[in-house]
Amino acid sequence: MTPARPPSESGPLQVRATVLTVRRVDAYHAITAVAPGIAARFRPGQFVAVAVGGPDTSMLLRRAFSIHDVRPDHGGTVEFVFAARGRGTRWLAGRRTRDVLDLVGPLGRPFPVPRDPVNCLLVGGGYGSAPLFPLAARLRERSCTVDFLLGAASGDRVFGALTARRTGRSATITTADGSFGVRGVVTDVLGQVIHDARTDVIYACGPMPMLRQVTALARRYDIPVQVAVEEAMACGIGVCMTCVLPVVGTDGVTRMVRSCVDGPVFRGELVRWDDIGTIPFDAFGAPGWEPRPRRAAAPDGGGARAGDGGEDGARGGDGGARGGDGARGRPGHGA
Repeated sequence: MTPARPPSESGPLQVRATVLTVRRVDAYHAITAVAPGIAARFRPGQFVAVAVGGPDTSMLLRRAFSIHDVRPDHGGTVEFVFAARGRGTRWLAGRRTRDVLDLVGPLGRPFPVPRDPVNCLLVGGGYGSAPLFPLAARLRERSCTVDFLLGAASGDRVFGALTARRTGRSATITTADGSFGVRGVVTDVLGQVIHDARTDVIYACGPMPMLRQVTALARRYDIPVQVAVEEAMACGIGVCMTCVLPVVGTDGVTRMVRSCVDGPVFRGELVRWDDIGTIPFDAFGAPGWEPRPRRAAAPDGGGARAGDGGEDGARGGDGGARGGDGARGRPGHGA
């Protein structure tokens, strides 16, 4: 297992980052900013929270974006990708070189990685695929084989297809309109890709309906899956409780956990997909909830968080995983 970093080397920072480049990537935008402290602490799957609108803005909430790339040895740059959909992201799209952004990061729990070399399938929807590329590099460092399955509504909304084809053993692309790759959605071909790639573990990031279906198919094939959920985030540091969702703990108890600090990566089979947006009646602390008699305590105290095994542990499904765009900000997205 990889030793944990000291808190001084791994905690988030708030920095004023100078914009290096703002570029258009098909339907999306990518901003690269100089933030050496964040770049040095980053691990794949973590995100940044970006202040938008300038000092006099009425937009008080930060936008959360998955980190797509870091270059610690090139001045300490950090790149994130987003779609210009709302006021906040349109403001970001209008930034120019040498502008200054207020960033907090890296935030969230990173992807776990396998202890041993295995076949890893990375499934991305839209620009939710952005955090999968630094993960792929990390997996290759562990001598894992990486296959990609990327999908979107149209060809211009598939993010990273060329990189996936250049760096992965295989790359399968789907689009709903058939303009690029196979016509359909990623789950239409997921079973065949699993079979052809002899997949041992799946990492997925993208829209919640896609993650739900990927999890269901992974369970059918008895393959562990790590999902990076897309939940609206208002603060990004676990205070506001906006991004909670029901997740089953290792003790069998459902808890409402915070996507921004307990995730955004979870073991897919532990997320209660049908109950997202609600507080299940049997969730810990719900009205009328009572502990089950003689419930066995979990070895680690019964927490519901994915990734309790640290950075290692994805192969056996005993680690966490990570990785999204919304009005209050989802990792990899924002508004």
